[in-house]
Amino acid sequence: MKRRNFLLASCALTMASTAKYASAAENTNKIKKAVKYHMVTGKLSVRDKFQLVKDLGFDGIETRVALGEKNKGLVDSYLDASQKTGLPIHGVIHSSNPTLNEAIDQASYLGANSVLHVVPYDQKVGYFKNYEQTQSTIQAAVTHAEKQNVMILLENVWATFLIDPVAMAKYIDEFKSPMVGAYFDVGNVVRWGWPPHWIEVLGSRIKKLDIKEYDLNVAMNEGMRNGFRQPLGSGSIDWKKVREELARIEYRGWATAEVKGGDRERLTEIASQMNEVLQI
Repeated sequence: MKRRNFLLASCALTMASTAKYASAAENTNKIKKAVKYHMVTGKLSVRDKFQLVKDLGFDGIETRVALGEKNKGLVDSYLDASQKTGLPIHGVIHSSNPTLNEAIDQASYLGANSVLHVVPYDQKVGYFKNYEQTQSTIQAAVTHAEKQNVMILLENVWATFLIDPVAMAKYIDEFKSPMVGAYFDVGNVVRWGWPPHWIEVLGSRIKKLDIKEYDLNVAMNEGMRNGFRQPLGSGSIDWKKVREELARIEYRGWATAEVKGGDRERLTEIASQMNEVLQI
């Protein structure tokens, strides 16, 4: 399909459904910043960790899915902490686990509107087989996601699959559901391309952002994983162009830091860096 026709067709599908399912997060007039719960360290109670995050100016938090009766107490403590501190749990992280229906239920229980899902790549099968199998896993949960009004958001990772924006856009559009979108990780794409280009192509499919830095010079000289070591704003990402592209697509959702966490001092630093690179 020619580029113009591809973009027009894909955008039409996404835009037609966005208004119906937009949550409060997407209807605000600014980008909201958050952290992952596991980034908050120290000997603090769950409630105290939530309170610390709120006190430092973050708008929300994201927790990992914890399933089963043995984790019920932990999940309940997340909900209790959120209600008592007023800090919303905007999403839950489920990685590549196939139990999407259960993750969707947990997100709904916690008041979150998304499940972060990583599309895996099984090197033992062919590309098309992997494509079909992973889509089938997600498709099986789409009706439940629509019923619960919880989005299944696909994150771009280093799984060596869906490593260009056109492929990811096509993959998402084939679900034909407003509840399947992109959880765009700004730092993860630098290994293969440039964040502004991804934002240009994915457009309104992007429902949430993961925020991290990446430095190609460090990666090439000290190892690929070490590229994530640099503080936000001091690597290879052109944050000005990222902001421009986000403004162009009128992005108004969550931006969650996914960097090395720490105590109050470290989290304060992260909040400041996020404010700077995103100009919020």
